[in-house]
Amino acid sequence: MGDASAYWKANIRLVIGCIVVWFIVSFGFGILLVEPLNNIRLGGYKLGFWFAQQGSIYVFVALIFFYASRMNKLDRKHNVHED
Repeated sequence: MGDASAYWKANIRLVIGCIVVWFIVSFGFGILLVEPLNNIRLGGYKLGFWFAQQGSIYVFVALIFFYASRMNKLDRKHNVHED
């Protein structure tokens, strides 16, 4: 049972890490820090605006692929993979 406990602790740690990154990018960059970030331009758009409109979505999609990759490694490490 100790191995299952270690697996779930690592899984929850990974989920919390992804949620923290998503929160920082979407709420922090898109809402709280929008004014300072608007001083920086990205492709002709203000960076704060870009994060609020598109950046947080791109980061979310990247986090999905990151999570899937890390979970595959974690599953193999704890011998609970599906293949």
